[in-house]
Amino acid sequence: MHLTVDKQQSEHAVATPQYDVVIVGAGPYGLSTAAHLQERGLKLAIFGKPMGFWRDHMPKGMRMRSHWWATNLSTPHKRYRLEHYAQEQGPFEQDPFWLDTFIDYGLWFQKRVVPTVDETYVTGIERRDGHFEITLADGRVVHSLAVVMAVGLAYYAHRPDEYMQHLPAHLVSHVMDHNAVDHFANNRVVVIGGGQTAFETAALMHEAGARVDLVIRRPIRWVAVQNPHVPALLRTLRAPSAGLGTGWSNVFLEKMPYLFHKLPQAMKDYYLRTRHISAASPWLKERVMGKVSIHDDVQVREVQAVDKDVHMTLSNGKDLHADHVLLATGYLCDVQRLPMLHPSIVAAIQTYMGSPVLNDRFESSVPGLYFLGFSAQRSFGLLYRFVLGVEAAASRVTHGISQQVASAK
Repeated sequence: MHLTVDKQQSEHAVATPQYDVVIVGAGPYGLSTAAHLQERGLKLAIFGKPMGFWRDHMPKGMRMRSHWWATNLSTPHKRYRLEHYAQEQGPFEQDPFWLDTFIDYGLWFQKRVVPTVDETYVTGIERRDGHFEITLADGRVVHSLAVVMAVGLAYYAHRPDEYMQHLPAHLVSHVMDHNAVDHFANNRVVVIGGGQTAFETAALMHEAGARVDLVIRRPIRWVAVQNPHVPALLRTLRAPSAGLGTGWSNVFLEKMPYLFHKLPQAMKDYYLRTRHISAASPWLKERVMGKVSIHDDVQVREVQAVDKDVHMTLSNGKDLHADHVLLATGYLCDVQRLPMLHPSIVAAIQTYMGSPVLNDRFESSVPGLYFLGFSAQRSFGLLYRFVLGVEAAASRVTHGISQQVASAK
């Protein structure tokens, strides 16, 4: 690593580390990108808790919605995939496979491929004289030509105002606030949401001994499955299987991962709006139907705290009483929610509906500042909401940063 000294520091000051690239976040996208950048011989640092969001903000006992074979982290030569993990660590239960298995796989990958992860969090990112100055939680400062924001979902939790403004903090929370639900045993809980997380969290709470009401704005929607009685060839022609699910559009997203970026924004918006409809995996049916009180195709008309309880009125006239409201209301990208970005950088980032507008290398309007994963979906599509998108993102951003570093030397 190169060392530079800030001109404003005294001659006795400690030298500041200089990197080609700093990665913020050590989840699937951060780790995979680090693996690809290392292969190019770039000087990099990666900061964050490995698999931190998955370990700290997702309830224990959950299963992965994605197929196991579509949930690999990425290296340039397709090493250290889940099948290699299974060969070394032993077989695992497949489809739906356990969240704990995926977390363990991610940590196994990190220790073997990116052992230099620094678990210190980044608290500040500022651009100075053509490079970035990155401040860490322990007070250290490093410099870098490029920064990759692989921050995941934690900063983007959607907490609708109608709940947050009318309920005290102890009566309402987001699903990401809990990595276990056992403490809800014997409580009355209203879960708000109609997607995979809402249904599975409701199931876990019921199984932990809570009395659960699930409130959904739309009719219940289950992820479509193929009819096994239809001949295999016809099933494939009608709706071929892909990592994101069945259907030709999913095949195109997976096989041509950069095509979505080339579409007009209006077409992107239409696709994201029509495809981003909450749905749950059919294997959850037996865990919730007849066990959780489901109120679908209704709106919450009123919610308020009365003494120590939550009183909620639905659009169908039903009243609910609960000890807690749990928001499974998803995530909304908004770069203004990223506290480590200096206001001058936030002001310079061109955005659309809160998301950074990215070029074909995942680079924002701030030269050298890249966004991956959920932050990139409005520019690059739904593929990047899932682990399946790590290979395409890591390889493309690595190519872009390599060119940037080469031109700077």
